[in-house]
Formats: sequence, structure tokens, C-alpha cells
Amino acid sequence: MSELKTNKISTNDQNNVAIDNALGLKSYTTAQRDALTSVAGDMIYNSDDNKPQIYNGSAWENFGAKTAYIQSLVIAGGAGGGSEGGGGGAGGYLNTYASENTGGGVSTLDDLLIFADGTTTYTVTVGSGGPGGTSLAAGTNGNNSQFHTYIAAGGGAGAGKHQNGFTGGSGGGGGAVSIPTTIGTGGGANYAQGYAGGRNVFSSNFGTGGGGGAGATGVNATSSTSGNGGAGLASSITGSSVTRAGGGGGGGGTTFPSTRGTGGSGGGGDGGTNSATGSSGTVNTGGGAGGGGNRDAGGTGGTGGSGVVILRWATADATIGATRTGLVDGNVQTDGTDSYIVFTGGTGTITFSWYNRR
Repeated sequence: MSELKTNKISTNDQNNVAIDNALGLKSYTTAQRDALTSVAGDMIYNSDDNKPQIYNGSAWENFGAKTAYIQSLVIAGGAGGGSEGGGGGAGGYLNTYASENTGGGVSTLDDLLIFADGTTTYTVTVGSGGPGGTSLAAGTNGNNSQFHTYIAAGGGAGAGKHQNGFTGGSGGGGGAVSIPTTIGTGGGANYAQGYAGGRNVFSSNFGTGGGGGAGATGVNATSSTSGNGGAGLASSITGSSVTRAGGGGGGGGTTFPSTRGTGGSGGGGDGGTNSATGSSGTVNTGGGAGGGGNRDAGGTGGTGGSGVVILRWATADATIGATRTGLVDGNVQTDGTDSYIVFTGGTGTITFSWYNRR
């Protein structure tokens, strides 16, 4: 006959039974638990997982809500370069992975806690790059990228002639000037996403500013040299270090003396020379495009590089849903005890399911 043994059992005025000592569940390793003949409602403490668990009739589940922490790198589309103008700014750079910085010199952001219940949906959008400017006009800002509540702003457009750079995730470079009262100022950057664009610091100077990058400000033009794009940032969220979100170089030319600027590390495009088109930012880096060259009607600015969204989580915590309509990805990959997925295009929703260790 079974016996119930306790030091003390008491009652209160609501007819509830109270046990003075803490209730201790029987402790088992995962292997020991799986060897049990269990029925729905059985409860144990799993000493491998350090969690209380209950048998639902077909599998063991942890107590509490089914949640998981997701690390992410969200980069928006880079901006187009201006015509006879500045380099495009890199797309905004939001990073929660490990101890790596996010854009603009800010420390790593917090991971997102999500419901891994198989039904709650989370938005993912990969922003495209902005087109370059023509006929002395500015380029176009890049498009935003998103994972759930983290939204990276598209890069700020490179200025056209006699214009200031545009504000964005990172700012666009200032344009060439030939009127003494004008100065092409670089565009500003969003907080925790990138740096400002460079500017034209001399009147009557056809040099143009470099676009800002996630890791550094776009370089200002001098009297004879257009500014280089600001450097991007490196992340090892996929297991190997990759630099992304460099700013575009300012356009230059020999008829109006100025040496073109080079793109910042991490996918920034080089500026064009004379009437040449600026180089485009690298695809899926959020790199800003180079400004068009300075000659006659001005060279066309390059197109900004598209952004990217990368998610990473502990493999033992969750699995991502197989249906990801409207999104382009490289399927789930593994790195050590973690899983990750790289989204390279589209917009849609995703779900996560809680991982059952059986």
C-alpha cells in the first residue's frame, strides 16, 4: 500500500490543504524520462533541461508559455546616388546578435522574445535599393526592411547638383556646387542605424560627398577629391564574419576637376567619373550606390543594394514554419547549437513552433 509522508499538513479557512515544505517533482534526465511508461498529466523535473515538464499524452512539454528568443540582423535597402552628385547612404543597420554593435556606433540591441506557438505571425520585409538620379537630380531613398518591431530605414539618397544629401538609415552625400552661396550638405542618419553623409565643404567645388555607412560617416569632399563612402559593419550572425551596409562614393570628373570617391567597405558602390554612371551597391548588403560623374548633364547615379534580414535562434528552443509566402530565403542552416535563416527578398509573414525534445 502506498503511503503519503509529510512533516506537516494544515488547512486554512477556505478549506484548502497547505503543505509547509516545497513540493519537489521527481528529477529525471532526458534519457530516464523517455524510458518511463507515461500517461497524460505525469509531471517531472528534467535535470538536463533544468525545467519542469508535463506529458500531454504524446510528448513531454515544458511548463509555461511557448516562447523563444530570436537574434536578428535587419538591413534596409541602400540609396541611389545623385546625378553629378553625392553617394547614396547605406540602409539602416539593426543588430541584436551577440555583443556586436548596431549602426551608428550604438551597442547591440535586445533580442526579441516571440511566441513559438505555430500560429502567431511575424512580419519580414527585405527592402529593395533606391534607383539613381538622372539629369542632375538626386537619387531615391532605399526601402525599409523589417522583422517584427525592428524596422530599418532605407538609406538616404545621394544629392544631385546644388542639393543636400537626404536623411535615411545612413545619410546621403552632398552634391556638387558651382554657385558660391551654396554648399551641398550631407544627409542625416537615423539613431542606432547608421551615420550621416559627407558634404561639399567648398563653394565652386565640383567634388561631392560620400554616403554614410553603418560604421562610419561619409567622407567630405575636398577641393579636388570627392568623398569616399562610410564603412559598413561586420557581423558573424551566420557563423562567419561578413561586412555590410557601406556608403556609396561621391561622383567625380576631369572636366570639372575632382577625383571620384570609392564605396565604403560592405557593398558601397564607387562614384562615376565624367559622364559615367556610379556603381551600384552590392545586392543584399544594403550598400549605398556611387554618385554619377560630373560632366555636362551629369552622369547617372548607381542603384542602391538591396537589404537583408537574418534570424538566428537556439535549435533546442524553436523551429521556423515551413510556409513563408512571398519571401525568398536560403532555408534553415545550422551553426553549432543554433539555427539561422537568411531572407534575401520579398515581404511576408513567418511563424515559429516550440521545439519538443522527446
